Amino acid sequence: MKLLNVLRTSVLSLMTIGAISCTSQKAQETEKTWSEKAIENARKQIGLEIDTIEASGKILNPVTLKKDGSVFYCGYEDWRSGFFPGNIWYLYELTNDSTLLPIAKKYTEALDEAKTLTWHHDIGFIINCSYGNGLRLSKNKAYKDIIVEAAKSLCTRFREKAGIIQSWNVDRGWQSQRGWECPVIIDNMMNLELLFEATKLSGDSTYYKVAVAHADRTLKEHFREDGSCYHVIDYSLKDGSVRNRHTAQGYAHESAWSRGQAWAIYGYSVCYRETGDKKYLEQSLKTFNFMKNHKRLPADLIPYWDMDAPKIPNEPRDASSASTIASALYEISTYDIPEAASYKKYADKIMESLASSSYTAKLGENGRFILMHSVGSIPHNNEIDVPLNYADYYYLEALKRKMDIEKK
Repeated sequence: MKLLNVLRTSVLSLMTIGAISCTSQKAQETEKTWSEKAIENARKQIGLEIDTIEASGKILNPVTLKKDGSVFYCGYEDWRSGFFPGNIWYLYELTNDSTLLPIAKKYTEALDEAKTLTWHHDIGFIINCSYGNGLRLSKNKAYKDIIVEAAKSLCTRFREKAGIIQSWNVDRGWQSQRGWECPVIIDNMMNLELLFEATKLSGDSTYYKVAVAHADRTLKEHFREDGSCYHVIDYSLKDGSVRNRHTAQGYAHESAWSRGQAWAIYGYSVCYRETGDKKYLEQSLKTFNFMKNHKRLPADLIPYWDMDAPKIPNEPRDASSASTIASALYEISTYDIPEAASYKKYADKIMESLASSSYTAKLGENGRFILMHSVGSIPHNNEIDVPLNYADYYYLEALKRKMDIEKK
């Protein structure tokens, strides 16, 4: 009888320990923050994307979904080609998963030829997102030379009279039909980080000077009194004067195309970081406040594709604008400025929305991209309410910046 009681007591003790263990495990699971869950989900989703590409035996670079639902893959000359390798670098950094390192290197080095591109301005996006992150995380000295050569290529597009880097050539495609002479788009602010980096790597101040010249002229010509920006400024090659203030991807010439506002916020925060010139930060914050205080900004803080689109609230949202703004705000929150923490708080709200089921796709769906609901160009009837690899890129960068801040 005593033995039976001992056995009963032992069984009850084991059951109690088991119950406590299960409760503890469940508690640990519930204690995970939304950002930890977002990182885990990103690793799984992009892991599926990588598995699909690796199984093909080809070097493929996923961008978005085509109208038939299949994945569109781009070549190295496409302005979006740097984002997929950049996503892998950020995942490697966020997860410390060493299996991602050779994959990041593989898809980065597939872009080697891009370093000599001179027919468009987006070599900054291409090289900085891939090789720039690669140099930072792998210390591969060969990447340094590629970054500097790419910066040289970008500088071939600098137009002395206007003091800017020309965005598009006007002898091909739809750009040739707009009557432009030297179009410069606000997106070009995102390419300046490559130039700042090249000066630090090479010691040659030429790249820095070109970046500052471009930032200064853009600051003068691209912005309205309310802080919003135009998409396209067309300059004269003869005397550098402004010929037109237009849009290409927004609703109208005078409308506020949301991703353009995001590029401005991010681009000028970078210029402030690299130069210390407060006028750049002031513009970044002025454009941010324009978006933050806009009467049509939805409660979840994910902008419509254009804040002046005619059918709001029945217009597509743009997750790519939101993730870009969030990433910029996390960096701004680290600056020695008044109410710096408020920018992180706002970025957290954006990211919580993006990390929710309203914008984050289910595993294995959405072409294995992380975020849903971005817009490429409605005027071109192209990439409407689809995933975009750069939405994912700035989302992952934002998670990385948030993680860095919270580790301090």
